[in-house]
Amino acid sequence: MRSYTFFAIVLLCLAILLIDTLAFFWLKSIMEPITSSGIKSSIFIAFWFFTIGLIISILVLKIRLESIAPKRKQLLISSLYGLTVSSFIPKLIFVVVISILYFSNFLISGEKSLLIIPVVGVFFGFLPFFVIVYAVFRAVYRFKVHHVKIKSELLPKNFSGLRIVQISDLHLGSFNYRYHILDRAIKTINQLNPDFIFFTGDLVNNYAWELNGWEKVLKQLTAKQGKYSVLGNHDYGDYSKWESEKERKSNFDDIKDFQAKIGFKLLLNESESIVNNGEEIAIVGVENWGNPPFKQYGDLKKSLLDVNGIAFKILLSHDPSHWRGEVVEQTNIALTLSGHTHGMQAGINIRNRKWSPIKYKYEHWAGLYRLGQQYLYVSRGLGWMGFPGRLGMRPEITSIELEKVQ
Repeated sequence: MRSYTFFAIVLLCLAILLIDTLAFFWLKSIMEPITSSGIKSSIFIAFWFFTIGLIISILVLKIRLESIAPKRKQLLISSLYGLTVSSFIPKLIFVVVISILYFSNFLISGEKSLLIIPVVGVFFGFLPFFVIVYAVFRAVYRFKVHHVKIKSELLPKNFSGLRIVQISDLHLGSFNYRYHILDRAIKTINQLNPDFIFFTGDLVNNYAWELNGWEKVLKQLTAKQGKYSVLGNHDYGDYSKWESEKERKSNFDDIKDFQAKIGFKLLLNESESIVNNGEEIAIVGVENWGNPPFKQYGDLKKSLLDVNGIAFKILLSHDPSHWRGEVVEQTNIALTLSGHTHGMQAGINIRNRKWSPIKYKYEHWAGLYRLGQQYLYVSRGLGWMGFPGRLGMRPEITSIELEKVQ
């Protein structure tokens, strides 16, 4: 998990304090009609108790972060993350909306509204709060199957109708050992009856111990012809501090070894050909390759050495930036499968239209993209990281069917 400087944390706390001060100003205005001083005092005390408690908790966690056991650290960070978002965003919207309404009304009529504007302001404050609560407690594990059909002239005839399930970004540490939740996703995947299952990286948040108990769960995944995986940026342990290089390497080796335990073949800058009645396709897997600050462990040229002569290749590459960086118009790879972005875990998906703030960081961030005869599919991910919820960007299971076209 990315580490923020103490200065950045202080700025966050100041922003929380500023927004809460403005929210409190409008709260006092809204409560003017209430005559009971006891009710007012109780609400005001509760308001500031929560604000000061949240700020102190954030600062204390940052100061003591390195002394907290890693197993507790993830839970504490995600809990505070959720509380902060659930508090800050609704109050920000409340302040903006009610300020605009008050000043607009005052400029037009010269009077303050004692009822309509406060009611509207409160509505716009509470609505995002309940939406965020829904995102945290309900939507975060409402797994959704996205059905995709990819047509290609390059696909050998004998592979037409091949069914693939792609999953990505499990981040098992975020499940906090609630195995039964992922059981539902696994049941759905197996019901899709895939020929192949491809996992495109970020098995853990940072540590191999996050895998404890998950072997029995993930071994239940079944595919008729095989299961393949690659590593994501979180699988290397780069976001943790280690006592020694030996400790880091041991953690990394355990994560790689786990893939075999659950029946996945981990492709580390290598490839494998799949033969069907004399025709071939290739499955290519690279280590993580991303734009800075993400590291580039991937070696695509090495991965392709043994399969250059195969017309239809499927590339597993965690970071979708790799497609523009080294794949499209530079190779003849027909289909690239990626993850990494999570669709920012927040956005809008309405039929064929999608939007998320992550689009301003990643050109390709969710769903299917095509340039000529080359396709890229970016999974929204199955788990979560950081914010413990999903808003309009449900956890994804991708069912892909390949079709030969003349």
